Amino acid sequence: MSEFDLIYRYFATKFPQRSDVEQGIGDDAAICNIPPNMQLVTSIDTLVAGVHFPLITEPEDIGYKALAVNLSDMAAMGATPVWMTLALTCPEVDTIWLQKFSEGLAELAQIHQVSLIGGDTTRGPLTITIQIAGLISFNTAIKRNGAKPGDNIYVTGTLGDAGLGLAAINQQVTLSKSANQYAISRLNRPTPRLQESHDLLGIAHSAIDISDGLLADLGHILEASNVGASLQIDNLPLSTVLCESVPYETALNLALSAGDDYELCFTTSQTLDSYTCIGKIEADLGLRCLTKEGDILTPKMVGYQHFF
Repeated sequence: MSEFDLIYRYFATKFPQRSDVEQGIGDDAAICNIPPNMQLVTSIDTLVAGVHFPLITEPEDIGYKALAVNLSDMAAMGATPVWMTLALTCPEVDTIWLQKFSEGLAELAQIHQVSLIGGDTTRGPLTITIQIAGLISFNTAIKRNGAKPGDNIYVTGTLGDAGLGLAAINQQVTLSKSANQYAISRLNRPTPRLQESHDLLGIAHSAIDISDGLLADLGHILEASNVGASLQIDNLPLSTVLCESVPYETALNLALSAGDDYELCFTTSQTLDSYTCIGKIEADLGLRCLTKEGDILTPKMVGYQHFF
């Protein structure tokens, strides 16, 4: 199978066909039309086998997650995803793997109406790179640098479940069948919080998606905004599965540092009952993790780092 046969067989027709795409797959470059009074928001993520997903991960889950992590970047900005490109490097043409991978990728693309408008295929170690493009009204994007002293810090969903799933795959914990299915699903198929982010436009002062761990990613907000924060760690939203599967201290460390949850962490001056408030933005620089007794907790790790 040639490169072009591969592209047309597995990727050319499975994805939404948007009217704002003037030229998609099949030419040297794509041409897309940006509506008036809109800004283009772009992001790119690479997943490397054995680094960003275990080698035993099912191909349909790899495809799903490859897009999900990019959609999560759009959610962090409040943007609506519209187009994507795919650069796929694989060691060989495995038709069964490609079929399942493209199905997982297309499944999530159909849900959010994201068109695949081009890309590249090469031979080599399994690597998936997706560049996502989204649209947002002028000057409405939620950025990292807007946190203000006095803001409440909120997160969506629950934290630490993906870390539990990875620990289960690596045989560091033993889970029941149902708990194992839940945790690994949270690792392999995160939920991009796009609806929540749209609801937060005009409300959130800053936001980020939690990919490398809450402490690391909240730290990016604090650095960009030149502020500090106090976290009430006993307020962290932990799932029943996580709490029943590992000791409480382990659950806290997974929630703080494991990453791969792809929930949103955001700050706002408002009080919101739909999300979990975990702390406050403060003028004093630094990030302080406090127990309900007021003691300072020192986490065992800060978060995932690619080059350490």
